[in-house]
Amino acid sequence: MLTRKQHELLMFIHERIKESGVSPSFDEMKEALDLASKSGIHRLITALEERGFLRRLPHRARALEVVKLPQQATTAAPPRGRAPFKPQLVEAEAGSQVANETRELPVLGKIAAGTPIEAIQQERDRLHVPESILGAGEHFVLEVQGDSMVGAGILDGDMVVIKRTTSATSGDIVVALVHNEEATLKRLRKKGASIALEAANPAYETRIFGPDQVAVQGKLVGLLRSYH
Repeated sequence: MLTRKQHELLMFIHERIKESGVSPSFDEMKEALDLASKSGIHRLITALEERGFLRRLPHRARALEVVKLPQQATTAAPPRGRAPFKPQLVEAEAGSQVANETRELPVLGKIAAGTPIEAIQQERDRLHVPESILGAGEHFVLEVQGDSMVGAGILDGDMVVIKRTTSATSGDIVVALVHNEEATLKRLRKKGASIALEAANPAYETRIFGPDQVAVQGKLVGLLRSYH
């Protein structure tokens, strides 16, 4: 999982090395990404190193090696002591793309998996997401805040991939807008004329609402986790 700037920098370095055999200078990278200072480039390179996309070659100036490109990221083994992560997927929809292709999606802020927070914010970044998670329709990404969905494998800090929709089936994990002002990620249950929003953590109570108090804004189709 890469941010838009991390992806841009990685591809810029890759193309420059392919063309000239030499990685670009920090000044060239700063200019290419339209950043104000080289410190931002240092942070991006460090993040790409930590994620296994770049390697600095010792004792050589301007020596960066591209280890892998984004579509190859899923082949990396997870750090020792942590089980392999499998994205949560819905049933594949007709017209889904080849698994190693990606689509750039907007990151629209944070979603509460705990105490609901204010409604979804404006776009703050973009991420490249595998087409194999998506299928047809409009999608966006939210950062999970809280631990109310740990029983469903959704952890604090995960990035959830949401298909934009206003309808959901009982049992779906959805982005629910409550009272038109607070957004939360919960499992939706339809109980007669009422709607229940269930947590996947016994520390949180199920909340019951009238049908006009909850608006579905999307449903979960997958999640992305970054190992630091």
